[in-house]
Amino acid sequence: MRFIERALPCGAASVLTLAAGSVEAQQKQVRATPYIEIGANIYSDLNRGDVLTYATVAAGIDVAANTARTSAQLSYRYERQISLQENVGDADIQSGLAQIAYRATPTLTVQAGGIATRTRADIRGAAPPNYVGNLDNISQVYSVYGGPTLATHAGPVAIGASYQAGFTKVETPGGTPVPTGQPRLDYYDTSVSQSAAVTAGVVPGAIAPVGLTASAGYDRDDAGQLDQRYEGYRARGDVLLPVSPYFAVTAGVGYERIETSQKSPLLTAAGQPVVDGNGRFVTDDASPRQVTYRTDGVYYDAGVVWRPNQRVNAEAHVGKRFGTISYTGALSYQASKSVGLGAQVYDQVTTFGQQLRTGLANLPTNFIAARDSFSQQYNGCVFGTTGSAPGGCLNDVFQSISTASYRTRGIDSIIRASRGRTAFGAGAGYSNRRLYGDDTPGVTLFGIEDQSAYGQLFASRQLSPVSQVDGNLFVNYYDSGLAGTGSVWSYGASANYGHAFGRLSTNAGLGLYSFKTTDVDAVWSAQAQLAARYSF
Repeated sequence: MRFIERALPCGAASVLTLAAGSVEAQQKQVRATPYIEIGANIYSDLNRGDVLTYATVAAGIDVAANTARTSAQLSYRYERQISLQENVGDADIQSGLAQIAYRATPTLTVQAGGIATRTRADIRGAAPPNYVGNLDNISQVYSVYGGPTLATHAGPVAIGASYQAGFTKVETPGGTPVPTGQPRLDYYDTSVSQSAAVTAGVVPGAIAPVGLTASAGYDRDDAGQLDQRYEGYRARGDVLLPVSPYFAVTAGVGYERIETSQKSPLLTAAGQPVVDGNGRFVTDDASPRQVTYRTDGVYYDAGVVWRPNQRVNAEAHVGKRFGTISYTGALSYQASKSVGLGAQVYDQVTTFGQQLRTGLANLPTNFIAARDSFSQQYNGCVFGTTGSAPGGCLNDVFQSISTASYRTRGIDSIIRASRGRTAFGAGAGYSNRRLYGDDTPGVTLFGIEDQSAYGQLFASRQLSPVSQVDGNLFVNYYDSGLAGTGSVWSYGASANYGHAFGRLSTNAGLGLYSFKTTDVDAVWSAQAQLAARYSF
């Protein structure tokens, strides 16, 4: 039956996918390549004509594993930037991404992963597209997650259960200059997030003409800044009615309770918030917990599901949730083994830690480690290696690091394709966030709506068995929604050529970048690099 997967819990579908993949992987394949690298770099401020030269020393490792039980990839790099100018400090940059899925038993899968990257802190501030020199508004972010997924059956009933936990750490950013008179926003510190879910369902025709699914879940996020807390409970039931072999209608109703809260910052005699040595607010432990957002009641939606063949899966839903009309949907299309497309329309109340954990978990376990050779970041789109898993984008998560909870609505889309020695990738999306923060001095976010949009293109060409060229284009747009501020644009292009001489490989790169804030001329910069890497 074409709609059998629609009635299964998502955990069951994941295990079935992994099981199918393990059948194809008949031979054990594990590769680990540690390396060291040195480079010479030139950075030019095209507005003022300043030129910065610096050297880089880096060490990293790339690991890929595909066995009967395991699918995993790790790409990690530590880089030390050594400035050759006295007025510019040295810098340490860590960047990496890891994903692993381990099938412990035919019904139990364990998934884990992590990320290290640098990204913008304040949505109003500077948006430097390449991370060189004494930078404003940039934070180093670390995050890890992991948990099991169970998928089994009890007669005709498919049963699924999952648990996932994550930890996120954000270092204090450099200066975040904003327009005069604007409040200083609090800095994110750490968070621990958890999510648990259970589902039970039957396919159409098993016990009734319709498919039936019951599900429940619990989510919690505890953040260090101002003792913030997110807690949510939910339970719902869904019905799926096939109309034809390719088309079905569905409807669901549920109960949901979400509450976010925080304590107040400690205030000085003048009424200003007290900050610690890292610039973060000091929590007033004696202050009562203030509820910043709460929803408690019934929500519902209805939609359609279209599956004309095994390569296309599309669904769209509309209903009422969070007190307003809510739209969600998803599309996946695998044109071939090497061409795939994915898109989703989302609407959720969440936090930065939760959204990052979920975004990481949705990335493929086999990805193209294609990074801008200058910024070495993973805060944009990550492209997969197959059409069945085209990848995912984290731009909506990293548009800024908000300490407040928020309702986020938007769309993300990604496509990847390869033909012969050429690979392409593209991603685009839009996000709107309504922030929920306590309206106290220094924390003035309640009801503010910010938005962002992004586009990214990637292309790679294997010129010969030992040489390759690749390029990247991107554009980002940010609007904080705060009075007295305007929009921020960031865009750039880079190209790299690499040539291998056995274990020794060389790379030459060029980049052109710009960002612009309201009432300030665009800042243009160019960069060039020559680097040599030795792989062990």
